[in-house]
Amino acid sequence: MQFDRLDERILRHLQKDGSISNLELAQRVGLSPSPCARRVKQLEEAGVIKGKVTLLDPAKLGLKLLALIQISMDRHTPERFEVFEQAVRTRPEVIECLLITGQTADYQLKVAVPDMECYQEFLLNRITRIPGVTDVHSSFILRRVVDSTELPLGQITQSD
Repeated sequence: MQFDRLDERILRHLQKDGSISNLELAQRVGLSPSPCARRVKQLEEAGVIKGKVTLLDPAKLGLKLLALIQISMDRHTPERFEVFEQAVRTRPEVIECLLITGQTADYQLKVAVPDMECYQEFLLNRITRIPGVTDVHSSFILRRVVDSTELPLGQITQSD
Protein backbone atom coordinates (compact mmCIF):
# COMPACT_ATOMS: atom_id res chain seq x y z
CA MET A 1 0.00 0.00 0.00
CA GLN A 2 1.23 3.47 -0.89
CA PHE A 3 0.98 6.12 1.83
CA ASP A 4 1.02 9.86 1.43
CA ARG A 5 1.48 12.65 3.96
CA LEU A 6 -2.26 12.77 4.71
CA ASP A 7 -2.27 9.06 5.57
CA GLU A 8 0.73 9.62 7.82
CA ARG A 9 -0.97 12.55 9.59
CA ILE A 10 -4.17 10.55 10.02
CA LEU A 11 -2.25 7.65 11.53
CA ARG A 12 -0.26 9.94 13.84
CA HIS A 13 -3.44 11.50 15.23
CA LEU A 14 -5.24 8.17 15.59
CA GLN A 15 -2.26 6.68 17.45
CA LYS A 16 -2.38 9.53 19.94
CA ASP A 17 -6.16 9.38 20.41
CA GLY A 18 -8.20 6.59 18.84
CA SER A 19 -11.41 8.11 20.19
CA ILE A 20 -11.04 11.33 18.17
CA SER A 21 -14.15 12.11 16.13
CA ASN A 22 -13.93 12.02 12.35
CA LEU A 23 -14.82 15.73 12.24
CA GLU A 24 -11.96 16.67 14.56
CA LEU A 25 -9.55 14.34 12.77
CA ALA A 26 -10.50 15.85 9.43
CA GLN A 27 -9.89 19.36 10.78
CA ARG A 28 -6.50 18.40 12.21
CA VAL A 29 -5.24 16.82 8.98
CA GLY A 30 -6.73 19.40 6.63
CA LEU A 31 -9.47 17.35 4.94
CA SER A 32 -13.22 17.55 4.81
CA PRO A 33 -14.99 14.85 6.86
CA SER A 34 -16.08 12.56 3.99
CA PRO A 35 -12.64 12.08 2.38
CA CYS A 36 -11.12 11.69 5.84
CA ALA A 37 -13.59 8.93 6.75
CA ARG A 38 -12.89 7.20 3.41
CA ARG A 39 -9.14 7.24 4.06
CA VAL A 40 -9.60 5.84 7.57
CA LYS A 41 -11.86 3.11 6.17
CA GLN A 42 -9.24 2.24 3.51
CA LEU A 43 -6.55 2.03 6.19
CA GLU A 44 -8.80 -0.26 8.24
CA GLU A 45 -9.65 -2.48 5.25
CA ALA A 46 -5.96 -2.75 4.36
CA GLY A 47 -5.23 -3.94 7.90
CA VAL A 48 -3.00 -0.97 8.70
CA ILE A 49 -5.44 0.03 11.46
CA LYS A 50 -5.99 -3.22 13.37
CA GLY A 51 -8.44 -1.88 15.95
CA LYS A 52 -9.05 0.77 18.57
CA VAL A 53 -8.51 0.27 22.28
CA THR A 54 -8.71 2.14 25.54
CA LEU A 55 -5.44 2.14 27.46
CA LEU A 56 -5.78 1.56 31.18
CA ASP A 57 -3.41 2.41 34.03
CA PRO A 58 -2.45 -0.93 35.64
CA ALA A 59 -1.48 0.63 39.00
CA LYS A 60 -4.85 2.38 39.36
CA LEU A 61 -6.50 -1.01 38.83
CA GLY A 62 -4.43 -2.63 41.57
CA LEU A 63 -1.95 -4.28 39.18
CA LYS A 64 1.12 -2.80 40.80
CA LEU A 65 3.66 -5.48 39.89
CA LEU A 66 4.83 -5.75 36.29
CA ALA A 67 7.27 -8.52 35.47
CA LEU A 68 9.26 -9.68 32.47
CA ILE A 69 9.70 -13.43 32.41
CA GLN A 70 12.14 -15.18 30.13
CA ILE A 71 11.24 -18.81 29.52
CA SER A 72 13.28 -21.61 28.00
CA MET A 73 11.68 -24.69 26.48
CA ASP A 74 13.02 -28.25 26.51
CA ARG A 75 12.40 -28.88 22.79
CA HIS A 76 12.13 -26.53 19.84
CA THR A 77 9.28 -28.18 18.00
CA PRO A 78 6.15 -26.59 16.58
CA GLU A 79 4.01 -28.85 18.78
CA ARG A 80 5.83 -27.87 21.98
CA PHE A 81 5.65 -24.17 21.13
CA GLU A 82 1.93 -24.45 20.30
CA VAL A 83 1.20 -26.07 23.68
CA PHE A 84 3.04 -23.24 25.46
CA GLU A 85 1.45 -20.47 23.38
CA GLN A 86 -2.03 -21.89 23.84
CA ALA A 87 -1.50 -22.05 27.61
CA VAL A 88 -0.30 -18.44 27.97
CA ARG A 89 -3.09 -17.13 25.73
CA THR A 90 -5.57 -18.24 28.40
CA ARG A 91 -3.86 -16.33 31.21
CA PRO A 92 -5.20 -12.80 31.74
CA GLU A 93 -2.02 -11.85 33.63
CA VAL A 94 -0.01 -12.18 30.41
CA ILE A 95 -0.23 -8.87 28.57
CA GLU A 96 2.50 -9.69 26.05
CA CYS A 97 4.14 -12.91 24.86
CA LEU A 98 7.06 -12.78 22.46
CA LEU A 99 8.92 -15.64 20.80
CA ILE A 100 12.50 -14.35 20.88
CA THR A 101 15.95 -15.15 19.57
CA GLY A 102 19.43 -14.02 20.55
CA GLN A 103 18.92 -15.00 24.19
CA THR A 104 19.11 -18.25 26.07
CA ALA A 105 15.33 -17.97 26.47
CA ASP A 106 12.73 -18.88 23.87
CA TYR A 107 9.92 -16.62 25.11
CA GLN A 108 9.53 -13.37 26.97
CA LEU A 109 6.31 -12.63 28.81
CA LYS A 110 5.15 -9.33 30.22
CA VAL A 111 2.87 -9.98 33.16
CA ALA A 112 0.71 -7.69 35.33
CA VAL A 113 -0.34 -8.84 38.81
CA PRO A 114 -1.37 -7.14 42.05
CA ASP A 115 1.62 -8.16 44.19
CA MET A 116 4.50 -10.58 44.75
CA GLU A 117 2.22 -13.20 46.32
CA CYS A 118 0.05 -13.29 43.20
CA TYR A 119 3.17 -13.39 41.06
CA GLN A 120 4.51 -16.37 42.96
CA GLU A 121 1.20 -18.20 42.59
CA PHE A 122 1.10 -17.41 38.85
CA LEU A 123 4.69 -18.52 38.30
CA LEU A 124 4.67 -21.70 40.40
CA ASN A 125 1.13 -22.91 39.70
CA ARG A 126 0.68 -21.79 36.11
CA ILE A 127 3.85 -21.11 34.13
CA THR A 128 6.16 -23.79 35.50
CA ARG A 129 3.43 -26.41 35.03
CA ILE A 130 3.18 -25.87 31.27
CA PRO A 131 4.72 -28.92 29.56
CA GLY A 132 8.16 -28.17 28.17
CA VAL A 133 9.05 -25.19 30.38
CA THR A 134 12.56 -25.88 31.70
CA ASP A 135 13.96 -22.54 32.85
CA VAL A 136 12.40 -19.30 34.05
CA HIS A 137 14.10 -15.97 34.80
CA SER A 138 12.11 -13.04 36.16
CA SER A 139 12.82 -9.32 36.16
CA PHE A 140 10.58 -6.70 37.70
CA ILE A 141 9.81 -3.33 36.18
CA LEU A 142 10.77 -0.54 38.56
CA ARG A 143 9.72 2.36 36.35
CA ARG A 144 8.51 2.85 32.80
CA VAL A 145 10.93 5.24 31.16
CA VAL A 146 9.26 5.05 27.74
CA ASP A 147 5.71 3.70 27.67
CA SER A 148 4.23 4.17 24.24
CA THR A 149 1.97 2.31 21.88
CA GLU A 150 2.79 4.67 19.01
CA LEU A 151 4.81 3.32 16.08
CA PRO A 152 7.31 5.53 14.23
CA LEU A 153 5.79 6.61 10.92
CA GLY A 154 8.51 8.70 9.27
CA GLN A 155 9.44 5.88 6.87
CA ILE A 156 5.99 5.32 5.34
CA THR A 157 5.97 8.26 2.92
CA GLN A 158 8.39 9.04 0.13
CA SER A 159 10.33 12.26 0.62
CA ASP A 160 9.87 14.86 -2.08
